Amino acid sequence: MSIFKDKILLITGGTGSFGNAVLNRFLDTDIKEIRIFSRDEKKQDDMRHQYQNPKIRFYIGDVRDKRSVDGAMKGVDYVFAAAALKQVPSCEFFPMQAVRTNVIGTENVLDSAIEHGVKNVVVLSTDKACYPINAMGISKAMMEKVAIAKARALGKDAKTTICCTRYGNVMASRGSVIPLWVDQMQAGNDITITDPNMTRYMMTLDDAVDLVIYAFEHGENGDLFVQKAPAATLDVLAKALIGLYKTNTKVRVIGTRHGEKLYETLVTREEMAKSEDMGNYYRIPCDARDLNYDKYFVEGEEKVSQIEDYHSHNTTRLDEEGMKQLLLKLEFIRDGISK
Repeated sequence: MSIFKDKILLITGGTGSFGNAVLNRFLDTDIKEIRIFSRDEKKQDDMRHQYQNPKIRFYIGDVRDKRSVDGAMKGVDYVFAAAALKQVPSCEFFPMQAVRTNVIGTENVLDSAIEHGVKNVVVLSTDKACYPINAMGISKAMMEKVAIAKARALGKDAKTTICCTRYGNVMASRGSVIPLWVDQMQAGNDITITDPNMTRYMMTLDDAVDLVIYAFEHGENGDLFVQKAPAATLDVLAKALIGLYKTNTKVRVIGTRHGEKLYETLVTREEMAKSEDMGNYYRIPCDARDLNYDKYFVEGEEKVSQIEDYHSHNTTRLDEEGMKQLLLKLEFIRDGISK
């Protein structure tokens, strides 16, 4: 945590699952201050009572309102840009709300960070930004493009560095399927599955925090970082949960929801062609090409057609036992099965 020693960290959307995970990781370190920025005063009040820590400061505001962002940005060294609309169905019905928060809101955060001389900004994205078919994914893809364009304009040796991180399904994050299925089991209802053959990446919140810290420590302007992660079918995930809770819960297939994919892509084949394998991570550097279109007709990348996307159907696949071991890393699962 040396780069955070005596530094101020701002987390936009900080009352969400990711913000809480960051607090749990950082509060006992030598960081000076963590600012939680969000529009939800109830969640902020809950966190205030839960943590009761002088290192945490709370700011009410909305990333759509740059003035409120500016008020929280003064004196900040590092920013986690986590504020977003994340639910696929709600973004499908209200796509412009996704644009205003995920695209314009992120631009406000980046502009404010640059104006205030912030050292590093990491923007949190999602696998749904790859080959997006839904409004949430499209807005996140545009968010990435905005962040990378601003980073490209800043250049390599700028005072502010902007990077992106892209990750798949974060297990047990708010609104995700694992807490829903646990609630269904405990209420004596069937588990509802859209498609048992769907695959999803399986990452813990700690993995997500590790990825962002890695981006802070190793990123250059415009870099995008992806963590290699295992995946599982929804069928395997459901069976693992039923096995851990030792219930006779039945599984009911209800069909695909608005905007859902059969599998999620974390890195496109075009990105894989220029990616750097960092061991546990892929680094996709900024596309530094200019607007000289003429050369695009005579210069290309032959190996793109020989490379495959990195997606949840071709990554390491968890079986039921492997899925159980990963689920047991979640505190609320351990607490639930011990009751």
